[in-house]
Amino acid sequence: MWEGSEYFAWLRLLWKNRFDIQAPYAYIAGIVSCVTFSHMVLRWLHEGLHGERIRSTPIDKAPVFVIGHWRTGTTLLHELLIRDDQFSYADTFACLLPHHILFSEHLFKTYGKWLMPDRRPMDNMPFGWDRPQEDEFALALFGLPSTYTDVAFPNRKAVFPGSLDLSSLKPHELRKWKRTFLHFLKTLTVRDPRRLVLKSPPHTARVPVLREMFPDARFVHILRDPYVVFPSTVNLWKSMARKHGFQTPTGQGLEEKVFQEFRIIHERLEEAKPTIPSNRFHELRYEDLVSNPAAEMRKVYEALELEGFDRALPKLEEYQRLNAGYETNKYQLRDEQRAEITQRWGDLITRQGYPLRTAADGRPAALDPAEPVPGEI
Repeated sequence: MWEGSEYFAWLRLLWKNRFDIQAPYAYIAGIVSCVTFSHMVLRWLHEGLHGERIRSTPIDKAPVFVIGHWRTGTTLLHELLIRDDQFSYADTFACLLPHHILFSEHLFKTYGKWLMPDRRPMDNMPFGWDRPQEDEFALALFGLPSTYTDVAFPNRKAVFPGSLDLSSLKPHELRKWKRTFLHFLKTLTVRDPRRLVLKSPPHTARVPVLREMFPDARFVHILRDPYVVFPSTVNLWKSMARKHGFQTPTGQGLEEKVFQEFRIIHERLEEAKPTIPSNRFHELRYEDLVSNPAAEMRKVYEALELEGFDRALPKLEEYQRLNAGYETNKYQLRDEQRAEITQRWGDLITRQGYPLRTAADGRPAALDPAEPVPGEI
């Protein structure tokens, strides 16, 4: 993925990680250096040809943000929403090659299909240039602080430890983050003026900033059983590090990263919820969505006051039929992992309405309602 960076963003990433590239990956880093230099040149051309038009383009309809922790079903929810023709979205091309979208899209999508795998490595979901993608990838490739940069050098400490909720950014850094994100969304709007539906798990911890940028933005938050989310998220980061890292990952500290980021994401969202108008926020569960997609999507449209559900319903049903055979990955939790999840996330699990589990067979743990929830602050 780092081949999509701009040259100086790539150099800053190397500098912050002290050029700690392991020998087997040195040739890949050399390729990335050459490719990112070409992106810098293409960015200059893109800015010269389209810069003024992008800056002067308004975003008339505030985006719809699909939020939720990794592996909670944000991709499925995003896929269902964009079946509706009234919506546009950030696709894989725009998110992985964000510096010259308007300049080179036709070239890559016509002649560069072979560069994309057919399936995502972490969960076997369909993949390709036109598929919806997380805009956080674009922000990371622009060189902005992002938790996704941890993937590049997985055995080192995070270089942007407060980037998930933007809490570590200085005022000028936050202004740059907003300016870059807005420029990216304006570029997407030049390409397609329809209302954007955006999906990135890190945005779950950034609702106040997003509402400041887009006061009328809508948020749909999806939850999933944390005992399923934990091992799936660990697998996600392992897969990403193997695929996109410049070190052979040891996995040290990975579970701790997942434990900490889960809490940050949900605590920041809980703090923001009271500030969001009721007709601009809706919450649903993954389990309910896969059980009855049409009914749950109708609730989303009604809660967020989005028009056109009946018009979009046939396409939702078609998507459901085409993907009826898809099976999610299965992961086994060790007893000590299950116990630690209960201890560290117990208050959040209870707040989300899921049962606490500690037994090896996954049965709900006994818990006296009068007692404090384990891990509660």
